[in-house]
Amino acid sequence: MEISNTDKANVLVNALPYIREYTNKIVVIKYGGNAMIDEELKQAVMNDIVLLNLVGIKVVLVHGGGPEITQVMDRMGLESRFIGGLRYTDEETVEVVQMVLAGKTNKDLVNHLQRSKGRAMGLCGLDGGMLTAEKMQGDVDLGYVGEVTHVDIRPITDALDKGYIPVVSTLAGDGEGNVYNINADTAAAHIAGALGASNLILMTDIRGLLEDKENEDSLIPSVQVSQVPYLKSQGIIGGGMIPKVDSCVLAVRSGVPKAIIIDGRIPHAIIIEMMTNEGIGTMFY
Repeated sequence: MEISNTDKANVLVNALPYIREYTNKIVVIKYGGNAMIDEELKQAVMNDIVLLNLVGIKVVLVHGGGPEITQVMDRMGLESRFIGGLRYTDEETVEVVQMVLAGKTNKDLVNHLQRSKGRAMGLCGLDGGMLTAEKMQGDVDLGYVGEVTHVDIRPITDALDKGYIPVVSTLAGDGEGNVYNINADTAAAHIAGALGASNLILMTDIRGLLEDKENEDSLIPSVQVSQVPYLKSQGIIGGGMIPKVDSCVLAVRSGVPKAIIIDGRIPHAIIIEMMTNEGIGTMFY
């Protein structure tokens, strides 16, 4: 369908209030899921991020890389294990995670952003001591899976101040030489809180939080963080959605006004969420 010049102008005019709202503000986007695998979706995400950057919004891209890690482990004959939505990470696995996340995945995203005429800088949580962590404690030993204990925002703000889009892979050190795998949703929430971001966006492979997991039309559009324990008790929040929702709660309780889980399978989902009055996904506030 051909879009008229008038319609194009109306789109820009309607986006103006949202551009004003977010100009010079920091938005943290966690990128993962199918949008990271499908090349067409990946290009749409990169274009969205570059567009936001060009209109004066300071975007920090935090990424996972679970599917790529699993592919490399399969080729190396290593088993992938998940417990409560988190990857069990032994010594061999953490080496693969570091190689894939800080190497191939991170630089691939930097390259994609620069192909879209953006200025991107790849960073790792180890760089400049950005992310400090300790071993995650719990009923089950997850190996080298860490919990963030401190965020030093200077590597990120230095990049932002120079006009770059920081692209952050979620590894952390403990100051004693150990490297920890950090869940990307959780890391994004900590980074958003430390930066005083105006918004945290988590991209996933479903529409958002569903009242009925088998029915994508049962989307819950907004949730107060105080409602989360009840939704967990009812089984509405469960499985791999738990760390995502917990990350949203963490971000909001750290001072981020809103955290949103959106469907990364929808082309230009970020622009729809940020630049229209409709929005998509589930907002936590």
